[in-house]
Amino acid sequence: MKFNHHFLKSIIKPFEFDIPGHNKIDSLFLSIMKGFVTLKNENKVGKIHFFHPKGNSLPSTIIKSLIDCLNRAENDPDINIVLIESGGSSTFCSGASLSELKSVKDIKSGTAFFMGFAELLNKVRKMSKFVFARVHGKVVGGGVGLVSACDYTFATEKASIKLSELSIGLGPYVIEPVVTRKIGNTAFTQLSIDSSNWKSANWGMEKGLYAHLSPDIETMDEALTEKAELVASYAPEAISQLRKLHWKNTQHWETLLPENAKITAQLVLSDYSQNFMKSLNQ
Repeated sequence: MKFNHHFLKSIIKPFEFDIPGHNKIDSLFLSIMKGFVTLKNENKVGKIHFFHPKGNSLPSTIIKSLIDCLNRAENDPDINIVLIESGGSSTFCSGASLSELKSVKDIKSGTAFFMGFAELLNKVRKMSKFVFARVHGKVVGGGVGLVSACDYTFATEKASIKLSELSIGLGPYVIEPVVTRKIGNTAFTQLSIDSSNWKSANWGMEKGLYAHLSPDIETMDEALTEKAELVASYAPEAISQLRKLHWKNTQHWETLLPENAKITAQLVLSDYSQNFMKSLNQ
C-alpha cells in the first residue's frame, strides 16, 4: 500500500501516542493499517479524528473507539463542543466495513454488527455538547448517518453523498431516523433509491445535510475554526439546554435503532446480499 505525502500528513498529524512494545515508526505503521481514533482538546474543542485505510470505513473497532472518545469528551469539563473529522484526502467515511460484513453468517453476529451503528448514533444523540463535523470528501452509507447525527457540518465541494445499501441487498434502516430528521423524508427517499448514484455536495447543502460549503479544504478549515471556537466560548448550560430542544421527540430511538439493526441483520443473510459479498472475493 502506497501513501502520498499529503495523505500521510493528514493522518500523522493527530498521531501522538505509542503502542506498547513497538517503536514510534512501528506504532504509526500498525495504526495506519488497523485504523485508529484519537481525541485532542484544542481551545475547548474536542477534536475526534478517525482513520481507516479502507476509505475510512467503520469496522466495529473504530465504532467502539468513536463511542469511547465521545464519552471522554462528554465527561471532560474542559471540552465545550466536539468536532468529528477523518484522515486522508478523498473520502470522509465509506460506511460499514464490507470485509467485516462478509463475515456475518447468522442473525446474532449480524445484529451485533449493526448494533454498533445504533449505539454510535444514539451516543451522538444523547450528547450534551454540540457535535460538529468536518467533511473533506465523499460520504457513503453509515457515514451519511454519522454526518446526519452531527449538529453542524462543514464540507467541501468534493463531499458528494451516496446511500449504497439498496444496491447490495440491504437498506439504510439503522440510519434512516437520523437522516430523515436531518434532510426530510422526500430527500431520504431519493437518496435511498438512487443507491448507485452520487448526490453532489451542493445537493447536501440544499437539503440541510451540510450547514456550510467551501470550495476547498483550506477555506473550509478557516470557517470551521472560527465557528467552532466561537460556539465553544458560549455557556455550556445554554448549549446543553438548546441541544435538548433540537433533539426533542427522539427518545424512542433507544429502542427503534436496535430494532432496525435486527431488520438489517436479516437482510444481510439473504441470497442477494450473500451473493454480492461473494462477488467481492472474485
